[in-house]
Amino acid sequence: MRVDEKTGMALRHADVPYYTQWGSPEWVRAIVEDAADPCDDPGWRGCGFTEPERYRFWAKRLCGLTCLESALDFWGIGHPSRAAMLDEALRHEVYRMRNDGGVDGLIYRPFAQWTAQAFGLQVEVLPQIGIEEIAARIDADTLAIASVSPEIRYPERHNETRGGHLILLHGRDERGVWFHNPSGVAPFQADVWLPFETVKRFYAGRGLTLRRPVRAADVSGRAARVV
Repeated sequence: MRVDEKTGMALRHADVPYYTQWGSPEWVRAIVEDAADPCDDPGWRGCGFTEPERYRFWAKRLCGLTCLESALDFWGIGHPSRAAMLDEALRHEVYRMRNDGGVDGLIYRPFAQWTAQAFGLQVEVLPQIGIEEIAARIDADTLAIASVSPEIRYPERHNETRGGHLILLHGRDERGVWFHNPSGVAPFQADVWLPFETVKRFYAGRGLTLRRPVRAADVSGRAARVV
């Protein structure tokens, strides 16, 4: 890990893979803005789904698993397809089906227990934490997931809500944070930097940190860089 010697703050992980919770990044705008059928995207089967209706139902709900997939691939930790991870997450009650047909999830503590067991991650559940504080926990071995409004894909617009969506934080400096947004549209999709004051408008005040296991630290060869 290299840190800005002047501030002691700036750190950004290089080359964290970006994935959208749908099939292809270039299809996100049409899906979220024009209600395009996600299965019109030729890449929809790429995350392991085979049934169109199941994919349509779940893809818009899998921001958290998409963040997890980016972190696992960054650290060189093997995992099954996103659809297969969903099956395991459901088995561990990371998501819970409601009587009205909706879904409760991603539920933090079952997620932490499952990912520790399945992938060796150390996950800290942070039910009440400021955006600066959670960003400060990013280090050479740690990424973070933050709960924000999906409206963060349009940071220049007024937002109505906070929370309800998850993004992967992979860098920070003294003024703001870098992140991947699984439901973002360009230019606020991958490797986005926004100032803390902007993120606060969308941020629900809660999240998680993901720390890689020692074995992944030994083999990944990934480095954090200062920008």
